[in-house]
This record gives sequence, structure tokens and C-alpha cells, in this order.
Amino acid sequence: MGALWRGYRDFYRAAQSDEVDAALWAALLADEGEIRGYVADRGQGPIGLVHYVFHKTTWSLKPICYLQDLFVAREDRGGGAAKALMLACFDDAKAKDAFRVYWQTQEYNAPARSLYDTLTPRSSFIVYRKEL
Repeated sequence: MGALWRGYRDFYRAAQSDEVDAALWAALLADEGEIRGYVADRGQGPIGLVHYVFHKTTWSLKPICYLQDLFVAREDRGGGAAKALMLACFDDAKAKDAFRVYWQTQEYNAPARSLYDTLTPRSSFIVYRKEL
């Protein structure tokens, strides 16, 4: 699993401390908190992962689900793993009576965007981030 996570972070040119990684894996393995996840496996080990977070929203009394991380190993792309992972997230969000699922990606990530466009229309929102 570590190789997939490193591949995902490398794709987005992101660095993260071992402490943050350890907290993520602990939360995922606890399987009881707001951070959830799935892996895709074709019998030879994990080929993809999805992480998502449930949180409150000002737009509904129901929780909202942020699909935060989605990654499939380069050699396994195009085989349906990413879509299956997203659908598993959607199913879990429905089961938890979530208001909606939302996610973001980089503008340059055309392969992912082509999948996302088959699942739902793109929103008109622009994301701003301020590091603190």
C-alpha cells in the first residue's frame, strides 16, 4: 500500500511527514472514524486506492463526503479500477445518508477528468487554498 500512496503523492508533487502518514493509516485501519477508504486489487496486490472524509456542512443536516485521494498505479489505469473505487465511495456515502460527494483534481489531469465527466458535470467553483 505504501507504494501506491507514494505514487499518488509523487503524481501531485506532494511531500508529507511520516507522522502524518502514520496517522492516516491508523485512521483507515481503525475503520470507525470520518476518514474511510478502499483499495482495488486484481489478485496480485493493491493497484488503486481511494480515501474520503465525511464532515458536516452548512448546506444540509446530512453529512457531506469529500473524496480526497484517488490513485491507480500507472500500469493498471484504464481497466476500470478508478471508477470502481469511486462507485464504492458513492455507495458508502449513500449508506451513510450523505448530502453529496465532491472532489477536485488538477486542471492538467485530463485522464482523470475524462472519467469524472462520465460520472457528473463539472462544477463552476474555483478552489483557493491558503497555507497556515
